[in-house]
Amino acid sequence: MAKNHWHTGGTSKARQAAYKHGYKSGLELHVAEQIKICEYPLNYETEILNYIVPERKAKYTPDFVLTKKDGTTMYIETKGRWTSTDRQKMKHVLASNPDIDIRMIFQNPNQKISKGSKTTYEMYAHKLGITHVAKKDMPAEWLAECVQDPTEIKEKINFFK
Repeated sequence: MAKNHWHTGGTSKARQAAYKHGYKSGLELHVAEQIKICEYPLNYETEILNYIVPERKAKYTPDFVLTKKDGTTMYIETKGRWTSTDRQKMKHVLASNPDIDIRMIFQNPNQKISKGSKTTYEMYAHKLGITHVAKKDMPAEWLAECVQDPTEIKEKINFFK
């Protein structure tokens, strides 16, 4: 396959040369040089164009749906890994449904959201406004909010531990 003569190959040397001349990539530097050779005025990143990201309807399916004694709904979402895509989705869900009672059960709420971050899954959930966070198990108190006779809940929940 013939090499594309417009592409610099993306080597680290090309990128370093680009940075040295104020460009972000070897390809940008390459095109800039071609424009200069043609003696055309070079205008690199001199204008900003506004645009709108169109709204799109999306659907979210919570893992578990419980009805509380007062008739309101409690949603339970379980996460082993809470990826940036998942976090963005949850942010949009909460913004679109401000009165929702959603609770998170993490495999490990102390897991960092990314390699270099100090923010844990639990910290990020609280930042989003999710106040109820648990580790691995459904808290008996959550179920007690949903059943008519909560006295047996703790015994049944403890059965799995």
